[in-house]
Amino acid sequence: MPTATDIGTLVSRSTDQADGDRPMVAGTRTSVARVVVLYKQGANAEEIARRMSHLSLAQVYAALAYYHVNRDEIEADLAEEEAEYWKLAELHSQKS
Repeated sequence: MPTATDIGTLVSRSTDQADGDRPMVAGTRTSVARVVVLYKQGANAEEIARRMSHLSLAQVYAALAYYHVNRDEIEADLAEEEAEYWKLAELHSQKS
């Protein structure tokens, strides 16, 4: 009989200072937010798994399930990353 995987083990919180306290696909350095960016661009789970070949389809679905259950948290992470991007872009344009 095949061994079942507890889907709750597929997403974990990062303990790495560089990543902050973000939900990550367990065993990888890929945040749930990175998977969600592709999803919001219109990619389905199979396409995301093809683009992020280090993730299994089950890991992609787990990340998407986490997003749908914790949408406010992930949207806040994405908004924070976007604000940081624009802040850095502005600094860069001032140096040019």
